[in-house]
Amino acid sequence: MKSEFFDISQDLLLKADEAMKEVGEALERAEDIARYNTEKVLSAFIKNHASESKLAASTGYGYGDAGRETLEAIWADVMGAEDSIIRHNFMSGTHAICIALFGILRPGDSFISATGRPYDTLVDVIGIDKQTDGSLKDFGVEYRECPLKEGRVDITRLCEMLKKKSTKMVYIQRSRGYSLRPSLTVEDIEEIAVAVKKVQPDVIVAVDNCYGEFTQKKEPTEVGADLIIGSLIKNAGGGIAPTGGYIAGKRDLVEKCANRLTTPSTGKEIGSTLGHSRELYMGVFNAPHVTGEALKTAIFASALFSKFGYEVTPQPNEDRGDIIQAICLKNSESLIAFCEGIQAGAPMDSFVRPEPWDMPGYDSKVIMAAGAFTQGASVELSADAPLREPFAVWLQGGLTFDSARIGILLAAQQMIDKKILG
Repeated sequence: MKSEFFDISQDLLLKADEAMKEVGEALERAEDIARYNTEKVLSAFIKNHASESKLAASTGYGYGDAGRETLEAIWADVMGAEDSIIRHNFMSGTHAICIALFGILRPGDSFISATGRPYDTLVDVIGIDKQTDGSLKDFGVEYRECPLKEGRVDITRLCEMLKKKSTKMVYIQRSRGYSLRPSLTVEDIEEIAVAVKKVQPDVIVAVDNCYGEFTQKKEPTEVGADLIIGSLIKNAGGGIAPTGGYIAGKRDLVEKCANRLTTPSTGKEIGSTLGHSRELYMGVFNAPHVTGEALKTAIFASALFSKFGYEVTPQPNEDRGDIIQAICLKNSESLIAFCEGIQAGAPMDSFVRPEPWDMPGYDSKVIMAAGAFTQGASVELSADAPLREPFAVWLQGGLTFDSARIGILLAAQQMIDKKILG
């Protein structure tokens, strides 16, 4: 078939059709997960008596905001958690994680990253390479790191570290970040949680759940995690929430985090919604479907570029723990061309040419393709990568599979036009 609206070669379209046929079962699995999670979310809305009146704005302190309280009850049910705090004034996933870490950890406490070096933006939050002003290190919190073993969490070594020293928290980054290690499934997280609690039963298992929500039928808080944290401009906001984040888990831990976000004693009881409730409610309701579309997008991209001989992770038919697809493009020229194609297929700013730049929080130039309705919303089709070995691009998102598929085809076509892809 020929596209009536985009200049995509017939050969590429034929290859795309072949890729779709090869991943038919994987696409059906993604749709089944989306259906299940949609029912779970709808059930939580009904159980907690969501109503139009609860979408009204509150101002000032926000005392007694029934809409805010109902949404947090809904989110706790959806995540299989005792409690949650879900707010528009979390400015990013990193901000929500920062609140959780500072909310739980105290001077003299020790915590371990079970998944090796965390995402770049957390390096200064923790104070890994230096004692950054205001970092956890600056406040006397000790950070330890359990290196990955062949790209996997080294549970044996992690448990040995726990035996040597009392530890307050084990921190798990579910998604791969800018690495090629596999993202963690809920089953992986359960195995880690069970193992560490056998060594130290009181250790807090905290999971950075960004990019992972609704990619499976269970969430980490249903299998042993004490706390999960995420962003509303990724999966959890369904492409509708304009900003925000969440923390969910055990009630006492959520309250500690709320005390950090607001003030001790006021905790979750304050925080005006300023008219954002409708967007957050709609975003949560839409999230399972949009995540399913993003999963299908990742599956298709994996299948298409593997047909061109590129190393991809996850593999097309592999089970997934997040919406991210990594494609190793071998050199900077290919990486830049790919991102140019993704940008050209975006609904917003398609005419803009992405260029590598010194992005705050990163140690090398980063190129990002993101023609999104919401700035930085990586549940919308986007691609980004640091310009460094192995010159892999990390693709994520897609509000609708049909539109995201075009973006991926335009990325491949851009590489063909530049004689990079044959």
